[in-house]
Amino acid sequence: MAITKVWIEEGCTLCGLCEEECPAVFELDDDTAVVKEDAVLAGNEEDIVNAAESCPVEVIHYEED
Repeated sequence: MAITKVWIEEGCTLCGLCEEECPAVFELDDDTAVVKEDAVLAGNEEDIVNAAESCPVEVIHYEED
């Protein structure tokens, strides 16, 4: 599995679970969680999936190759 794209839709509650699960890809800013601009997806696939599955409002999505 290779994740090629990760994004967060509107509705983030700033719970911080994504950043805890995968700090290499996600971070919290003032208003929402964001995918880091320089995020390296390769090697972080398992953590990205865990973050998406842990999201209480299901706003984290990803595309696989």
